[in-house]
Amino acid sequence: MFTGLIEGTGSIERVEARESGCVLSVATPIGAELAPGDSIAVNGVCLTATTPRSDGFVVDVSPETLRVTTLGAFAAGRIVNLERPLRADARLGGHFVLGHVDGVGRIRALRKDGASYWFDIEAPAGIARLLIEKGSIAVDGVSLTVAKLDGSVFGVQIVPFTWQHTAVAFAKPGDPVNLEADVLGKYVARLMDEQAAARGETRTGTP
Repeated sequence: MFTGLIEGTGSIERVEARESGCVLSVATPIGAELAPGDSIAVNGVCLTATTPRSDGFVVDVSPETLRVTTLGAFAAGRIVNLERPLRADARLGGHFVLGHVDGVGRIRALRKDGASYWFDIEAPAGIARLLIEKGSIAVDGVSLTVAKLDGSVFGVQIVPFTWQHTAVAFAKPGDPVNLEADVLGKYVARLMDEQAAARGETRTGTP
C-alpha cells in the first residue's frame, strides 16, 4: 500500500521487450534503499524490484500491466514518479493508494494559476463515476484532490512543491496518465451494484 506522496523521480534507462512483457531499468538513488522482491510504485503502478542497485533498479512488467497502464509507451529518458510502500509505523499523508491502476485518462488542458497549475483530465466512464468533488484521486501515482468535476472531466491543482518534485512538471496536454480512484469509493460502488442487482435493477459504468 502507498500514499501517493512521491519520494522522488527516476529516469527510464532501458526498456527490454520480452514475450512475457518487458523489463524496465530505472535510474534513481532510491535503488540503494531497495532489496530484491521489494515493491515500488512507478507512475502509480505497483511493481517488484528484481535487481536493486545503488543507482537504480530493474522491474519486470507483465503483458496485462502494459495493456491497462501507460507503461507500454515508456521509452529511455522518460522521467517517472517513484514511491516505496507505506510503513506500518509511518504517518499517513495523501490517501490509501494500492498501486493497482483502474485505467488511463488523458490530460485535456494545463494552465498556470499563480504559482500553481491546473490540470483538466478526462477519465474513462467507469472511473469518473467513482469521483467526487474534494475526494481523492491518484494521477501517475500522485495523491491529488478532485477540485472540480464536470461529467468525465475532473480538475486538480498542482502546488509548487509537487510541480518541482514530481514528474508532473514534464506533462503536457494530450498525455495519457495512470488513474487510480479512491479504494473506499470502489468498495461502496461494488456494494451498491450488488444491492441494485438483488432488486433487479441495472447499474452501468462499474470499472
